[in-house]
Amino acid sequence: MRKATIATALGLVTILGGVAFGADKITVTGEVVDTYCYSTAGAKGEGHRACGLTCAAKGIPVALLENGTDKLYVLLPKKNATPVPKEVVDKMGRQVTVTGMAYTVGGNQFLTVESFK
Repeated sequence: MRKATIATALGLVTILGGVAFGADKITVTGEVVDTYCYSTAGAKGEGHRACGLTCAAKGIPVALLENGTDKLYVLLPKKNATPVPKEVVDKMGRQVTVTGMAYTVGGNQFLTVESFK
């Protein structure tokens, strides 16, 4: 029975491609950016703030560009079927510190917004 359980677990890891669904609680400080303009043109900062806010209002996901590492975390709400807090989106082009659960899926970084300042 134990061998069958281990074989099943190894099979699931193989099928899922080693994707880990666990998360770590972290705190990240950086700039809020819209993912489209940042990814396609490197747009960020106060000079891109108005455009970034427009993109976010149209549904473009927002992310946090970590200071010092330039690691990009796509921001997620604390729970499904809810938006990222408006107060965080309103920090577009500005610095914010976010604490939440970090997930890595398919090489992409995600961070839930549990608290911010």
